[in-house]
Amino acid sequence: MLGDLPYRQDLSRCSAVTESGAFDRALAATAEGLAGLRCAYDDGSLPLLRLPEARGDLAMIEARAEHHREHADDVVILGTGGSSLGGQALYALADSGFGPSGDSPRLHFLDNVDPHTFDHLFRSLDLARTDFLAISKSGGTAETLLQFLICLEALADAVGRENAAPHVTVIAEPGASPLRRLAESWGFFVIDHDPGIGGRYAALTPVGLLPAVIAGLDPAALREGAHQVLHRSLNAARPGASDPALGAALNIACGAGTGRSAVLAVYADRLAPFAMWFRQLWAESLGKGGKGTLPAPALGAVDQHSQLQLWLDGPDDKLFTVVRADSAGRGRIVPPALARDERLAWLAGRSMGDLLDAEARATVETLALKGRPVRQLLLERVDEAALGALMMHFMLETILAARLMGVDPFDQPAVEQGKALARDYLAAMDGR
Repeated sequence: MLGDLPYRQDLSRCSAVTESGAFDRALAATAEGLAGLRCAYDDGSLPLLRLPEARGDLAMIEARAEHHREHADDVVILGTGGSSLGGQALYALADSGFGPSGDSPRLHFLDNVDPHTFDHLFRSLDLARTDFLAISKSGGTAETLLQFLICLEALADAVGRENAAPHVTVIAEPGASPLRRLAESWGFFVIDHDPGIGGRYAALTPVGLLPAVIAGLDPAALREGAHQVLHRSLNAARPGASDPALGAALNIACGAGTGRSAVLAVYADRLAPFAMWFRQLWAESLGKGGKGTLPAPALGAVDQHSQLQLWLDGPDDKLFTVVRADSAGRGRIVPPALARDERLAWLAGRSMGDLLDAEARATVETLALKGRPVRQLLLERVDEAALGALMMHFMLETILAARLMGVDPFDQPAVEQGKALARDYLAAMDGR
């Protein structure tokens, strides 16, 4: 019998939706999707589903992470989309923006090709004490290849080509891709990207776990949190016993296939990169064939001062998911001696976590009173198990919602034209 999950899903403020026939029909229809997941788990046809229980690759990940921990003061992760966002979401548990604690290297996720950023990077780091992790599932991602080539030149200038190999790890699927060939010609350490796990579902593979372990996080705890969510759904006797199935049904009943936005508001700075990871997962998996819904990440309490007016008094075209941890009583307390002004008295003796908790609850209640559908995902703490659980929840919710919408959650055919045109424009530059 599985214990409690690291989070609790609360749909009580979505009663206008959950008590509707549309929700009942959508939830009943998830039974087929859950059955498909069970079959895929049993026959191994969806490697993602076997990942949470896997432990055989952790020794390799930990050994390579230890190499970088001992070798570097800074580690630069090159990649974009799913090759970067999952790692960023995990790394935020270790670094709130002021550097990691302990003796872990500082991690820098470079996921764009803005030349100003790379110029600043090379001026800021001691490349002799900098390592690089290049990630591309296909091994042919244009942005990552360009990033890598630019960084290789800078690294070779700093340490010599003959000394570059210990500084670099590459993650790409097996095959004769440009990235793999480049890595082999320089003698870099290469980790296979599982060909059966797409980038946006790869956070719990070495793609996300290697940066996480370099930062000192526990990879087994991340996967164990995911394992709890997955196996509760696989063993659910009815769809209502699966939190991801309930979430998928809620989205469909709210009009996920017809334009209702999916707002994910997280009330913890450490979860802000997770919300950005969700944005890619939801948008790229479901936005097909004229269907899909706009994912809108938000950070509480910051976005109460930028978006709440729209949420409350703008169009009723959003489903709100609020993720919040138990913050009451946490953090430093306002000394009463500093809050003697009667206009500050309400803050006297209160902690920073008290205000964050109060504002989160107030936002949820205000939205609900306005008739906006709001679900909550409540965490006891923000740690590896909780984040692994949240990631698996949304991966399963996305897959189940895609099945209800009749789209393939694992491809992204529409973006290929843009990639081809970018290459054409690059090739034509010589003729300007």
